[in-house]
Amino acid sequence: MPEQDNNLENQLTPEAVLTEVERKMGRTMEALERELATLRTGRATPSLVENVNVDYYGSPTPLKQIASISAPDARAIMIQPWDRQALRDIERSLMQSEMGFNPSNDGNIITVPIPPLNQERRQELVRLLKRKIEDGKVSVRNVRRDGLESLRKLERDKAISQDENRRSQDQLQKTTDTFIKSIDQVSTAKEAEIMQV
Repeated sequence: MPEQDNNLENQLTPEAVLTEVERKMGRTMEALERELATLRTGRATPSLVENVNVDYYGSPTPLKQIASISAPDARAIMIQPWDRQALRDIERSLMQSEMGFNPSNDGNIITVPIPPLNQERRQELVRLLKRKIEDGKVSVRNVRRDGLESLRKLERDKAISQDENRRSQDQLQKTTDTFIKSIDQVSTAKEAEIMQV
């Protein structure tokens, strides 16, 4: 009896492949949106700095795990570490991040001023945005490629017919197109937010 259960687990269906592809593409989309939240626009939000890695006692730790972060107004982010020994490390990590921060440290709290973006910096951020968007699209396409390979393997193993494979591949392409379109919409909205003066 246990052998039969094992065979059921090994039998992959086109529906299972498509469900897995959609789940992975959804995770890719969520990761991309989290990544884009860290892109600076003209206003201060804690998400700009919460994932900056700090060398905390020898291990890289996201800032949100070692400090409280707030944005009291649209022009500054306040960071209060729970361990005052980490002040210097946090300050150094913020300066080295690709966001171009210039933090100030008063011995208890780090203040990160968010200056209004000039046109040159906005264009630089749009280039960074386009790079992140392209990485997201590549991830979605890689998931599609893996799904296609799984469907082809099912056909080679005679688990599905050619027609089933073709229908499943069409569905896979529609799912991919939907996620690519969503990525483009997110990109357009974020670019408009960055370029807004």
